[in-house]
Amino acid sequence: MKIEEKFIEYEKLLKIWSTKMNLVAPSTLTDIQQRHIQDSAQLAKYIPKDVKIIDLGSGAGFPGVVLAILGWDVICIESVGKKTNFLTELKQKLDLKNLTIINDRIENFLSKTPVNAGNFVFTARAFAPLIKIFDYTHKTNCRLFLLKGREIDKEISVAKADYKFDYKLYKSETGDGYIICVYNLK
Repeated sequence: MKIEEKFIEYEKLLKIWSTKMNLVAPSTLTDIQQRHIQDSAQLAKYIPKDVKIIDLGSGAGFPGVVLAILGWDVICIESVGKKTNFLTELKQKLDLKNLTIINDRIENFLSKTPVNAGNFVFTARAFAPLIKIFDYTHKTNCRLFLLKGREIDKEISVAKADYKFDYKLYKSETGDGYIICVYNLK
């Protein structure tokens, strides 16, 4: 299956599963390509090809599954069993051998899995405030590539009270949000 075909199948499966459970806001189901897939795919410009991605709170698979379709090795961490079932079906139907689905809480996963800062990066979209993401990931020294909303300046200010970090901020190409790339988190 070609990449474009995988994205079309992903959209179909998302619509089917969304009738059973809340994976994305119902108002966004009419524009999955732009609102979710292209939004997630824009991270591809910033993430090195030679790393493994750990996607935090993967939900409906954004951005983790999109990045797996684009060729990265991705571990999707999702604590909600029903969402993990959806991700598992995506993995099977889209034949994504480079995608690993973990049904667990992030803090549990990170406490029992060695994460080497040179080989791993974190991604997240619509998951948690920046400070909460830092609380989970700061001990790993990994870089973070996060899709964030309009309130990113406030989130950065709050996080700076507890953490030191370098970052680059980029305007989203698909909406009014931002991409924040975080380095040297301490």
